[in-house]
Amino acid sequence: MFSWVKQEQGGSNKEGEMYQTVTEGLQTLYTKKLLPLEETYLFHDFHSPALEAADFQSKPMVLLVGQYSTGKTTFIRYLLEQDFPGMRIGPEPTTDGFIAVMYGENEGVVPGNALVVDPKKPFRKLNAFGNSFLNRFICSQMPNQVLQSISIIDTPGILSGEKQRISRGYDFAEVLRWFGERVDRIILLFDAHKLDISDEFSEAIKAFKGQDDKIRVVLNKADQVDTQQLMRVYGALMWSLGKVINTPEVVRVYLGSFWAKPLQNTENRRLFEAESQDLFRDIQSLPRNAALRKLNDLIKRARLAKVHAYIISYLKKEMPSLFGREKKKDELIQRLPEIYTVLQREHHISPGDFPNVTKMQDMLQHYDFSKFPSLKVKLIEKVDKMLASKIAVLMAMIREEEAKQPPAMVSGGAFEGSQDGPFGQGYGEGISAGADAEDWIVSRDKHRYDEIFYTLMPVNGKITGVNAKKEMMNSRLPNTVLGKIWKLADCDQDGMLDDEEFALAQHLIKIKLEGYELPTELPNHLVPPSHQGNSLC
Repeated sequence: MFSWVKQEQGGSNKEGEMYQTVTEGLQTLYTKKLLPLEETYLFHDFHSPALEAADFQSKPMVLLVGQYSTGKTTFIRYLLEQDFPGMRIGPEPTTDGFIAVMYGENEGVVPGNALVVDPKKPFRKLNAFGNSFLNRFICSQMPNQVLQSISIIDTPGILSGEKQRISRGYDFAEVLRWFGERVDRIILLFDAHKLDISDEFSEAIKAFKGQDDKIRVVLNKADQVDTQQLMRVYGALMWSLGKVINTPEVVRVYLGSFWAKPLQNTENRRLFEAESQDLFRDIQSLPRNAALRKLNDLIKRARLAKVHAYIISYLKKEMPSLFGREKKKDELIQRLPEIYTVLQREHHISPGDFPNVTKMQDMLQHYDFSKFPSLKVKLIEKVDKMLASKIAVLMAMIREEEAKQPPAMVSGGAFEGSQDGPFGQGYGEGISAGADAEDWIVSRDKHRYDEIFYTLMPVNGKITGVNAKKEMMNSRLPNTVLGKIWKLADCDQDGMLDDEEFALAQHLIKIKLEGYELPTELPNHLVPPSHQGNSLC
């Protein structure tokens, strides 16, 4: 577990508060420092419901979003390597609701109305979206090893057209925004044949504004197109995303086919394997970074709560005491962009910390500004103190405590894989090629390397570094790489190469040109036969 405070004064901080874990520390800070500010200025009505204990204690969650038949449910089944209760897969829109796939000792389904009254689950605040949503929300529980570390949220397949938005009966984008604030990773799935971003999909992605660091993109079913088509598909996807995700950074896109069926086009097999391993490593890192993510989300929430307090108190201050309140209210709502600018200058706030002005104007229509509270400096100071000192101490101690007892990575299912066997990534390739062969793998091409070697005027069976350099530079590799190859190939470190060492250098050049990385030390299976037992090699 994490220890939040330094071991001083019996493990308590200056205010005598005791925190045994990072989770407990975050929860206490939120309850005592930030929650009073949120409640005073109606933050929960305007932005996000209050956080509860389950929000801090829940396992990392992964949210899957995409259009119908892009493989969201199949992706979950691929990770778990087994069916889960409530699962339906088909080419037509099959998942018509939200499914929270979580760990449970007994396999079964918990309906939404029962789910939102369970204090141990982080879904109680979803009750605000009403029965139309809750009737389409279930929790699928099962004893799966992957789910011991993470939970996965499956979402309805997104279609296009105004009718789809109306027929849902609840605010789909707002539900996604609620989940986006609380999950650790948001995965947008695209099909190689479905790159168009519909209006509803665009709204869904925009609902994740402010959560850009959590978003990853998966181009699924990439084996159904050849290499040339895949390049065009990838370019078209990036173009489409660029119009919706307005960030200067390029979003990370993973290519692959995340199901257990044979690949239709195998020419990009190595690429798909590397991409899937990168995605798995990203998901596996979620438990390790969970405490830091919750800390980061709390900081973002605190900054927004402060800005909201300034806005509400400013509107209160501008209201007349007796007459003309409605007229003044309309005027203030129209002037809200200007008010934002005034508050930015007055309180030195970044423009990016302010809520969406159009949405704020719409919501303010329903409130009586004269009943808003005035600015309470002490509440703001409490939050400022939390951000300046207590959060900083907690942030500094997270990594230290993780080093003492690191959280377990996601394991089981597809994450178990076969990394240590012959089908693990990189096995028998690049520098590992020939590791299980009886003969020296370089000898297979040594006759070709020998022809080059003897044209370089060897003296006493060796060529000088000057002559070797001329040949090695024909590879056009940078000097830094060639220098590393020379260091690995010059086994006896005499500044010259014999025929076996030269052949080894050529083999290492070939490996590098094929896109593989070089080792820091020469593996035993690549040591030339005549240098076996040489302590320098």
